[in-house]
Amino acid sequence: AHEDDAERAVRAGLEIAGVVGALQTRAGCKLQVRIGIATGLVVVGDLVGQGAAQEQAVVGDTPNLAARLQALAEPDSVVVAGATRRLLRDRFVLRDLGRHSVKGLAEPVEAWVAEGVSASESRFEAAHAARLTAFVGRETESALARDRQRQAWRGEGQIVLISGEAGIGKSRFSGWLAEQVADQPHTRLRYQCSPFHHDSTLYPFVQQFERVAQIAPDESPACKLDKLEAVLGLALARTQEIAPLIASLLSIPTDGRYPPLGLSPAQQRRQTLAALLDQMEGLARQKPVLMLFEDAHWADPTSLELLNLAIERVRRLPVLLLITFRPEFEAPWKGLPDVATVALGRLDRNQAEAMVERVTGGRKLPAEVMAQVLAKTDGVPLFLEELTKNLLESGLLIEDGEHYRLDAPLPPLAIPSTLQDSLMARLDRLGTVREIAQVGAAIGREFSYALLNAVIGRDEPSLKAALAQLEDAELLFRSGAAPDLRYSFKHALVQDTAYESLLKSRRQVLHQRIAVTVEERFPTSAEAEPEVLAHHFSRAGLAERACYYYARAGDRAVVRSAYAEAVAHFDAALTEASRLSPGAQRDRPELALLLKQGPAILVLRGVQDREVEPVYQRAYDIARALDDERGLFKALWGLWFCANLTRRTGTARDRADQLVALGQRSGDEALFLEAIHCRWSTAFFRGDVARVLEDGREGVRHYDAARHSRLGAEFGGHDPGVCAHVVLGLGLLQFGNTREAKDLIDRAVALGEMLENPTSLTFAYMNAMTGYQIIGDRAAVSRLMERMSEVADKFNLPPQRSIATFMRGWVNASEGDLSGGLQIMESEFARVSMMGPLPPFYAGLLASIRLEDGQVERAFEPLDAILRTIKEPGVGFFLPEIHRLRAECLLRLDPPDFDAAISEFEIAIATAKQQQARTFQLRAAIGLSQAWAAKGARDKGVAPLREIVSAFGDDAGGPLELAAARSILSDVFTA
Repeated sequence: AHEDDAERAVRAGLEIAGVVGALQTRAGCKLQVRIGIATGLVVVGDLVGQGAAQEQAVVGDTPNLAARLQALAEPDSVVVAGATRRLLRDRFVLRDLGRHSVKGLAEPVEAWVAEGVSASESRFEAAHAARLTAFVGRETESALARDRQRQAWRGEGQIVLISGEAGIGKSRFSGWLAEQVADQPHTRLRYQCSPFHHDSTLYPFVQQFERVAQIAPDESPACKLDKLEAVLGLALARTQEIAPLIASLLSIPTDGRYPPLGLSPAQQRRQTLAALLDQMEGLARQKPVLMLFEDAHWADPTSLELLNLAIERVRRLPVLLLITFRPEFEAPWKGLPDVATVALGRLDRNQAEAMVERVTGGRKLPAEVMAQVLAKTDGVPLFLEELTKNLLESGLLIEDGEHYRLDAPLPPLAIPSTLQDSLMARLDRLGTVREIAQVGAAIGREFSYALLNAVIGRDEPSLKAALAQLEDAELLFRSGAAPDLRYSFKHALVQDTAYESLLKSRRQVLHQRIAVTVEERFPTSAEAEPEVLAHHFSRAGLAERACYYYARAGDRAVVRSAYAEAVAHFDAALTEASRLSPGAQRDRPELALLLKQGPAILVLRGVQDREVEPVYQRAYDIARALDDERGLFKALWGLWFCANLTRRTGTARDRADQLVALGQRSGDEALFLEAIHCRWSTAFFRGDVARVLEDGREGVRHYDAARHSRLGAEFGGHDPGVCAHVVLGLGLLQFGNTREAKDLIDRAVALGEMLENPTSLTFAYMNAMTGYQIIGDRAAVSRLMERMSEVADKFNLPPQRSIATFMRGWVNASEGDLSGGLQIMESEFARVSMMGPLPPFYAGLLASIRLEDGQVERAFEPLDAILRTIKEPGVGFFLPEIHRLRAECLLRLDPPDFDAAISEFEIAIATAKQQQARTFQLRAAIGLSQAWAAKGARDKGVAPLREIVSAFGDDAGGPLELAAARSILSDVFTA
């Protein structure tokens, strides 16, 4: 690499144009030449020919662009590309030819004619450098940060967001602040995110623990746990309680050292986050904490979630939290209390000169050299630092007291024109050491000496010498001590430059060697970070192995309830699977991945997400082609689930029937139970009470907790036994058998509490609240609501928390606090309206409380919204009640719309009769009878009421409304 290749090319072109025109030919004709110049990365292949005839095969877009520019040129002229023109700066007189569309390139390209060397080429202004300070510039930003630090040390926790482009000095700013408080008692916590680990759960926190505890990969589990406990003991008294959670996070086997956690994945995840926060708070209770969270744009979703929680807790502690990120990252914390934002811009000229002098140790550069450095770096601190170091290493400058002087005339553009050129030139000068940097770059931003040594296979003395040379050149930083020695690239761009200098074929070989080495010699790392192995196998072009490890990474994320990371890993695995040969070799892993991805997306984004159904449809098509019965069942289950939860109940019914047929054909009782589970669920959605009763009773008969409790987890939903009991109870409640309904609902809750599965438990609570509200038992609703709220908070289940809060509002309103209760219900109504079959129920509750509060017009809104979603007349849970409530609203208008109200009551009665929802039929008949009685036509409402009351006979276990209905009939007959 040469730093001035662009200028060399233009000078050569101009000379060629002049020389060719002056050549004499025997024919006496004038020769002319056209020259095109472009700049970019190319691959130089085999040398062809010998001596003057020797040619080089040059491959890449750049030669093609140069050829197209040559075709644009006038005779005896030189045309350069836009990229070349930017490298040339003002060294030549350039005339803009505008943008041109050229063959082989998608976008129009810039073109410039080089007309000669610029007269201003050697004119530079002298520079006056300010005295070097410990930290260059940033006076305003520095003052803000120090002020926030002082507030934090007083116990008023502060957060400072530091944003800026790569190389602008975010880490430098954080380091400066750390230096300012170095002599003050405090604890520093540093969390470094990684571009290779943005899907690795809590990666920066894992790395920080391992670094502080000095945990080595090859140590025994007992030794690792000793070190972990020692670190935890610095902040927490309950070490034995927290240690197993953190050990699991760090993938350290506990070998019976602690009692089993006995937690669900979601519960363990929540408690792990709480433990990490408690550790931070424990440290802060002892002395102030400086917490650095670097490169948040590469953070995994769970780390960002933990950071959100940490920000809330920091405000009450003596903690200063610095978060650095690039501009493309949308920081969600801007504008929050106690959060300050520092946007780092480029340095001005004086600041840039001061920084250059810091790199030179206070010695001033010659004016013309400084001018070129400033022109090329444009105020970016990293560019300034790297270009200056490159110049010092070039041998062109000689120390002369407090100055440098040039040993020879400064060659034009001797300073690298871009950072990549600068770093590549430095790598070239390091000779064979460059290979070490390239291998390290392929491993990652950070790598261990042990892995590098295993991959390269060199003798240790030469490898250590090469690494020392890279350290001396400040391309690498070293941390730790043997045998846990680690290296990291000073900047991501340093790594990128070394990596991009490798041919693709060489990269593939390296990545394969790295992956195989980790697999065979570092099994602990392979187990703990399968996504890293997947990355290397993917870059090696070994799609099958990459697919396998991405799938393992996804499985690990699911176990930790880190569903955002799981979806990302499964997406990556599917991309790798698509590269496999068509046929069963590709279809089988793709099917398995789709059936894992679907439930993860459902949990993460909900059934409304547009990606969910296509995932299950693709899985269904593959399973059918493979004749994979179990895969077909799971895929069809996903399609049923999507239809059911989006209230396409006709489609859901048909798919449930298909599932039942599949379950029967399979002979697998578990699949058959899950199939009728789907069918009774859809029947409940549809308001088909008869089918709910039939299938619900069959589900209760078939279910055995010991054999079937796994089905909830396997199908990404709730337990079928809990569902069978509670849905059968709700069916019986609609049918009018209140006594048996209450018994089944209570059994569902007891089963949910015994299973201790948060999804099944909250499902039981949610439906039990529905049942007891219909029964009219406000105390039972209140009790269940409190339990559900506790579980939702414990396992961080926002939808379930919203339902509990909504029902709290209803309880408050029912107990007399109409205004306060209604406010709570309205705040949660939009969220609870997304919950499966129950939006009509919640809409009815909201409408009834608004009506009770005298808000008649507003009471219509949720009822009418529900009716707009009904695609099949008379089909839908709670639909008779929606029509009955509309009738009540119509009667409360001023003036009342009596005829419309009578029509709504009659629709409610007919719908309930069709659904066999006798309780709702009874309510509508009572309302109709009372409406006619108020009009003085008591006899007109008798027939529907008498019909439904007679249907109950002498059943003592019927609904509470039955007594009121009989009283109305008695009054009519007495009159």
